[in-house]
Amino acid sequence: MLRTPFLILLTLAWAHSQDAEETITYTQCTDGYEWDPVRQQCRDIDECDIVPDACKGGMKCVNHYGGYLCLPKTAQIIVNNEQPQQQPETPGASEAGAAAANAGASEAGAAAANAAASSGAAAGGVSASATGMASGGVGPGGGFVASAAAVAGPEVQAGRNNFVTRRNPADAQRQPVNVPHRIQCAAGYEQSEHNVCQDIDECTAGTHNCRSDQVCINLRGSFACQCLPGYQKRGEQCVDIDECASPPYCHQRCVNTPGSFYCQCSPGFQLAANNYTCVDINECDASNQCAQQCYNILGSFICQCHQGYELSSDRLNCEDIDECRTSSYLCQYQCVNEPGKFSCMCPQGYQVMRSRTCQDINECETTNECREDEMCWNYHGGFRCYPRNPCQDPYILTSENRCVCPVSNSVCRELPQSTVYKYMSIRSDRSVPSDIFQIQATTIYANTINTFRIKSGNENGEFYLRQTSPVSAMLVLVKTLSGPREYIVDLEMLTVNSIGTFRTSSVLRLTIIVGPFSF
Repeated sequence: MLRTPFLILLTLAWAHSQDAEETITYTQCTDGYEWDPVRQQCRDIDECDIVPDACKGGMKCVNHYGGYLCLPKTAQIIVNNEQPQQQPETPGASEAGAAAANAGASEAGAAAANAAASSGAAAGGVSASATGMASGGVGPGGGFVASAAAVAGPEVQAGRNNFVTRRNPADAQRQPVNVPHRIQCAAGYEQSEHNVCQDIDECTAGTHNCRSDQVCINLRGSFACQCLPGYQKRGEQCVDIDECASPPYCHQRCVNTPGSFYCQCSPGFQLAANNYTCVDINECDASNQCAQQCYNILGSFICQCHQGYELSSDRLNCEDIDECRTSSYLCQYQCVNEPGKFSCMCPQGYQVMRSRTCQDINECETTNECREDEMCWNYHGGFRCYPRNPCQDPYILTSENRCVCPVSNSVCRELPQSTVYKYMSIRSDRSVPSDIFQIQATTIYANTINTFRIKSGNENGEFYLRQTSPVSAMLVLVKTLSGPREYIVDLEMLTVNSIGTFRTSSVLRLTIIVGPFSF
C-alpha cells in the first residue's frame, strides 16, 4: 500500500436505505441492514461499532450502507449531504461508473464494475483514487471495501451524483406493515428499543454476585468483582494487605489498618510532609522545657544547669548546689551559700584573702585607737594597747621596753637588775611541742655561768624553757592553748662568776596573746 494520502469521496444519501414498496418483515432486509420498528423500514448496521477489531493492520474502519470500509489512517473522507436525484440512464453515466470502478481496482473489481456499467447501474456513491485496494469483498481488516460493484446490484439504481438507492421490485405505492419481531442476543447483552443488542450493566442493574466488600466492574457482556484498595483477593474473599510486612513503607514504625496503613515516628521525631520520613524535633526551639540550658540531640534533648546548680529529679529544673555542705574545707572560717554560688566570711579582726582564706587585720596600722602614752600591739584577730613606759618603781625606763633598777638604790640589791618587756601573738590550737620564743644574754661577762628558768606564769605547765647555749635558751610550748587568752611569763637569766663572788639576774617579761582562731 502506498504511503501517499488517500482521498476517498463518500457520498452518503439521505434517502431511505431500503425503501420498501410492499409489505415486508425484518427478515427481508438485506445483509448489512436491520429492521427499524420505529421508522418501519430497514436501517444500516454500524459494523464499526459492534464488530470488535473490524480492521487489522493499522487500518481504520469507516461505516457504509450495507457494510464498512477499512481505509488507511491517512485517508481523507468527504461526505456529500445532497439529496439523491433519480436521473435517466445514459451512456455517459455508465461510462462514469465504469471509470470510477476501474481507477485502481483489481481485475475482479473491474469486471464487476463493467458488468454494472453494461447493466446501466452507476458506481454506488464511492470514488477512490488509491491503488492496490480491492473494489469489492473483504478488506484488510475483515470488513467490506465498497466499490461500484459491491454497492450496486440488481435492486440498486444510481444517478449522476453517485447516490445509491435500493428498491424492492414490489409496488412502490405499498407501505410496510409494523410486524413485531425479536432478535437473539449473546449472554451479557439484551435487545434495545432500537432492536439492537446492547451490553447489560450488571453493576447498575444489581444482578451481579459481588460480595459486600467487593466492587463491581462492568465489562462488555460481563462483569468482574474487585477488592477495595488495600485488599487482595484470596479465593472468593478479600483479605487485608499488610503493607507493614513489605518494607520499606515507613521510615521508623508502620501501623497496619484495615485496607490501609499509616506511619508513626519514635518519640522526639515527627512525620515529614511526605508522611513517610521521620525528622528530628528540636525540642529546644519548639517547647523548651529546660529551666536554664537546653541542648537538642537526635530524637531527644538534655537540660543542663549553670555553674552552682544541679539538675533536679525531673531532669528539667535546676536546684542550687549547697557547696557549703559538700565540703568543710571550702572556706577557712565560714562558708555562706548563695544562689548558684557561695562565699567565704572571716571573723572580726580578719579579712578574706583569695576568696577563701582569712588574714589578720593589723588594726595598729588601720584603726589605731590607743592613746599617745600607749603603744598598739597587734595580735591574731585584734589588738591591744600597752603603756609606753611599763616600768614600775624603783625601775626606771632606760630604753624602749627596758627598765633598770639603779644600783644606788638599796632596794634594787634584792631585785633583778633589769626587766625587759616583750609581746608576742600565737594562733589558737597551735601544734605542740613548738618553739615559740628565744631568750639570749645581751651582756657577756668572763668567767661567768648563765642559767635560765621560768620565774612565773607557768603554773599549769604550758611552757618549758630549754637552754640552747651558755648565753641563750628557747621557750617551748608543750600544751595546746586556746584563745582568746593572754599569758604573762617571766623568763629569768641568773649570772654568777666561777668563784661565787658575783651574782646578778635579769628578767624578760613575755606577754603571749593567744588568738581566738587557728589562723
